[in-house]
Amino acid sequence: MAVYAFIFPGQGSQSVGMGRDLAASFAPAREVFEEVDETLGQKLSQLMFEGPAEDLTKTENTQPALMAHSLAVLRVLEREGGVKLADKAALVAGHSLGEYSALAAAGSFRVGQAAALLRLRGQAMQKAVPAGLGAMAALLGSEMALALEICAEASQPGSQVEPANDNGGGQVGISGHKAAVERAIEVAKTRGVKRAMLLPVSAPFHCALMAPAARAMEDALGRTPPLAPIVPVVANVTAAKVTGPTEISRLLVEQVTATVRWRESVLAMVAMGVDSFVEIGAGKVLSGLIRRIAPDANAVSIGTPAEIEAFLKTL
Repeated sequence: MAVYAFIFPGQGSQSVGMGRDLAASFAPAREVFEEVDETLGQKLSQLMFEGPAEDLTKTENTQPALMAHSLAVLRVLEREGGVKLADKAALVAGHSLGEYSALAAAGSFRVGQAAALLRLRGQAMQKAVPAGLGAMAALLGSEMALALEICAEASQPGSQVEPANDNGGGQVGISGHKAAVERAIEVAKTRGVKRAMLLPVSAPFHCALMAPAARAMEDALGRTPPLAPIVPVVANVTAAKVTGPTEISRLLVEQVTATVRWRESVLAMVAMGVDSFVEIGAGKVLSGLIRRIAPDANAVSIGTPAEIEAFLKTL
C-alpha cells in the first residue's frame, strides 16, 4: 500500500489561467477562491484566471494565489473525492511559500489566515531590499557543497551571497547582494558548473538581506499563531518533521532568511517511508525535482479537474 506525502509548490509555478477550470467545475474550489478574495479585499481569483501576467507575478499576489490554488484542489479532493488528508497523507511539505499551503492543508491555518499571512510575507519580502541591490541566480549542475564553496569565494565584507534553495538534481539557487551574485556566477564558470544564470525575480529571497521581512513575519505570526497540524509537516529549515505550534512559528520566521532544504526534505520523507508524492496545485516543478532526487518514488501533479479525476481513479 502506497505511503503518501502531499507537497505544495512555491513561487515560479504560477501561470495565468491557474484555477479557472477548477472554479468552473467545482463549488468547493469556488468557495476557496471566494474566501481568499474576501480576506484580501481583492479579486485575486480574477487575476489568477485572466491575468495580466505582470500583476500575477508580483510576489504579494503570487504567494496567496499559489496557496489558493493548492487549497482549492485539496478541498475538491476532500469534498468530491472523499480523500481525507489525515487518512491519506503520512506527511505534508511545501517549497518556501508552499509551506504555508501545507500548514493550511493540515489545519494549522484557515485558508483566509494563510492568504493574509502570505500577502504580508510577499509585501515584506519586496520591501526588505531596495530595488537593484539584491539578486538571485541558479547554479545548474552544482550540488550544495560546491555552491557553498562558490558563495564563500564570491562573498566580500558588505557584499554577501549564500545558497537560497537546495532543490536537488544539481539545482541550487543562490541569493544576496547583486554584485556578489554576479561574482558567484563568474566563479561558477571556473568550477565546472554547467550553467549559472541570473533569475528574473523581484527580490533576493532566502538570504540574510531578508531580515526585515523575517521580523515582519514574527510579528504577524504572533498575532496569528498556528494550531497543531493534523499531519506532521516537514519544515524547509530543518528538513525534519514538526508538529508543535511554537516550533512551527519559529521555523516560519527562520525560513524567510534560511536556505530551503528541499532535496534533504524529500530524502527525509523517503527515509520515513514515503514512496508516493502528490504535488497539489499549480505546475509540475516539485514532482519533476522528486524524480531526480528520489527516482524510485512515484510523483504526480494534481492541479486541474482532469488530473484530479485521474488521481482519484488510482486510489
